[in-house]
Amino acid sequence: MVGEPVEELTSYPEESPAGRGGADGPVPGIEAAFAGTLAEVMGTGQPPVDRHFFDDLGADSLVMAHFCARVRKRADLPPVSMKDIYRYPTIRELATALAGSPPSFPVEAPPPAPTPPSAPAPAVRGTSRYVLCGALQLLTFLGYTSLVAVATAWGYEWIAAGSGLSGRYLRSVLCGAAGLLVLCALPVLVKWVLIGRWQPRQFRVWSLPYVRFWVVKTLIRANPLVLFVGSPLYTLYLRALGARIGRGVTVFSRNVPVCTDLLAVGDGTVIRKDAFLNCYRAQAGLIQTGTVVLGKNVVISEATVLDIETALGDGAQLGHASSLHSGQVVPDGEHWHGSPAQRTDVDYRVVGPAGCGAVRRTVHSALQLATVLLLYVPLTVGGVGILLAEAPQLTAVLEPGPTALADGTFYVDALLVSLLFFAAVPLGLLFQATVPRLLSRTLTPGKVYPLYGFHYTVHRLIALTTNRKFLMRLFGDSSAIVHYLRCLGYDLSRIEQTGSNFGTEVKHETPYLSSVGSGTMVADGLSVMNADFTDTSFRVCRTSIGPRNFLGNRIAYPSRGKTGDNCLLATKVMVPVDGEVREGVGLLGSPSFEIPRSVQRDSTFDQLKNGEQLRRHLAAKNRHNAATMGLYLLVRWLYFFWVTLLVAVAAELYDSLGALAIALGNVLVLVSGAGYFVLVERAVTAFHPLSPLFCSIYDPRFWRRERFWKVPSETYLLFFNGTPFKNLIWRLLGVRIGRRVFDDGCYLTERTLAAIGDGCTLNAGSVVQCHSQEDGTFKSDRSTLGAGCTLGVGAFVHYGVAMGDGAVLAPDSFLMKGEAVPPHAHWGGNPARQTSGQDTGEGWRQQR
Repeated sequence: MVGEPVEELTSYPEESPAGRGGADGPVPGIEAAFAGTLAEVMGTGQPPVDRHFFDDLGADSLVMAHFCARVRKRADLPPVSMKDIYRYPTIRELATALAGSPPSFPVEAPPPAPTPPSAPAPAVRGTSRYVLCGALQLLTFLGYTSLVAVATAWGYEWIAAGSGLSGRYLRSVLCGAAGLLVLCALPVLVKWVLIGRWQPRQFRVWSLPYVRFWVVKTLIRANPLVLFVGSPLYTLYLRALGARIGRGVTVFSRNVPVCTDLLAVGDGTVIRKDAFLNCYRAQAGLIQTGTVVLGKNVVISEATVLDIETALGDGAQLGHASSLHSGQVVPDGEHWHGSPAQRTDVDYRVVGPAGCGAVRRTVHSALQLATVLLLYVPLTVGGVGILLAEAPQLTAVLEPGPTALADGTFYVDALLVSLLFFAAVPLGLLFQATVPRLLSRTLTPGKVYPLYGFHYTVHRLIALTTNRKFLMRLFGDSSAIVHYLRCLGYDLSRIEQTGSNFGTEVKHETPYLSSVGSGTMVADGLSVMNADFTDTSFRVCRTSIGPRNFLGNRIAYPSRGKTGDNCLLATKVMVPVDGEVREGVGLLGSPSFEIPRSVQRDSTFDQLKNGEQLRRHLAAKNRHNAATMGLYLLVRWLYFFWVTLLVAVAAELYDSLGALAIALGNVLVLVSGAGYFVLVERAVTAFHPLSPLFCSIYDPRFWRRERFWKVPSETYLLFFNGTPFKNLIWRLLGVRIGRRVFDDGCYLTERTLAAIGDGCTLNAGSVVQCHSQEDGTFKSDRSTLGAGCTLGVGAFVHYGVAMGDGAVLAPDSFLMKGEAVPPHAHWGGNPARQTSGQDTGEGWRQQR
């Protein structure tokens, strides 16, 4: 049971005209001030007060964001948000609605920082603590690598000493089982030794308590049991870490909670993929831990964020693309959605129950473990040893000798082995086009199946094998992507080729029930939700996106989505699943509201959409994209060859150095990989540095931007999250980044267009995206975060944004293009607007 709701962290002004102090008739003084401010921003004469901002005056969202920023700087005018602009799209309507509403958050008196009165104001500590933390993290990594190397060396020697193929297989199973047990148990043991039980508290980043926190976080998220997400084995792992997990709980999110003792989940609760329940957050240079409490039979939908000190009562639901900010409590049985969430009547539990008892869960878990121990582990652990032992001719390259490394044959053999990389691409395509398609015939759309049976296993296999990031990135942002998606099973109707129909990040739960209408374009980060779950059952169903749509970034599209033809779905929008089907409009925010489908600025390049110009420009774009795809493969093959060479050298030196050769090889793979991809990225932009753009997708400058997104890699950055080394890499990549920035997993799309001030705090899942695409128009600009800024978990910052020193953007918020956040202001929501900044989550306490 959960008590009555308490005040939210972010108190938003009333959004009704009455709540905002609306007047009954025209307000000439405010109208004139608004008109004068808009004229200054647009560089035109005084606009009529009854003309539509977008349809009649030709403004766009960037212009109106600058207008809002100008208005907020005037103490004599009521504050205006972008949501107000869309809701009241003329000066007269805006002035009438906001009249009598004084500035709720004066610039001269910023809201207080969310710290207890007795706690000293957090400050960025000196360089010595920063350097010491990095040194301890490096030593921890080297120590862990050395232990793994010793265990690996011992294991392979023991396996190789076996007699015959069967003997070596048996030893591979035993060695692999022991290794898996150690890798799974070690994070649990370290957590209990270094932390004990997590308590609500706060401590400074880069401090000794933070080092312990980082060690535990890194180990529990690297645990092999994380691969069992969606299985009872995963919830068993969370229980071992101290989480209070009820019976029948199902978790599909790979975002592993860290402070698990502060997580409580009641019986029968379902947590969908891409949900964040970290039980900690970073803010203003502090790590704050706090509780997340979920009652019985709760539904947490996809792409959600639950901040610390949040709760949902028994039977409560949180819709997709939604968040709970600190202090929010959803009462028993209520349904909420939005960011921050608010009450709704929408039911997000749409599947009936099925028979799924303890026996089924136990058998499923046992079969999973048997498959891993009897198949995957022997292939991974003993496969190489068995292959070399049974085929001695393959060991020639590894024969010890003082001249082996100086022999050209050694490197030629390593090169030949690395060419297997190119064979893997067509083989992967062949596999994806056949095996999952055959498996899909066993699933009937709309039919309810119990979890943890044959059909559930088939569904998970289809999702796993058809969501391959390597191939999606290879074909994305090119004409080839539509053919690849069709090969997977997508229904794309009649294709209207643009050369940029889909970006490089598209995922689904089954491609065979994913439909996209003709003429629709998707920017990036689309997640097609075509499966529904309860704690005992699931079903697959078709998800259809209408024709002539444009989808922005980071959109989770549900199977019940109520959008039809010719819609613009803005970045991070919550696609509605109730009401009438929306057509010919744009949708923005969470919960979403209607905006214009397009504005005059976005039609600048419409003449390139068809006819001879389209054919000519598309052909040129295809040639450029083909070269980019070739570079993508070449860059990764060269790295694969380098890794193959390092492995061969480590094996060559093993007789003389022992396990040290393996440890050095592991370290070199990581360090050289980071250096290699930094050099690749700098080479891609060497002759054409990134700069602000406003152009067509058929402009060569946009093609070069697509190459920048595709050819370099960002995966290696994950290894450096939460360490000072991440800042060093950002600097090498061209980010203008200040001192002692804490980056727990932020993604910067255009590194050289982002500026981050001293002591900023960037939470996991946050994004600074310095571009936007709408239909065939591409726009990009610089974004700046002042000193001491905080980006919450999952927060998204668009292009042309400036955040003042000490500003805070709440979790899962969307800061729209062109916004100017005053110093020390607290903003939140989707779209973001200024909030009170008051934090009612009292569970954490400061400890140095």
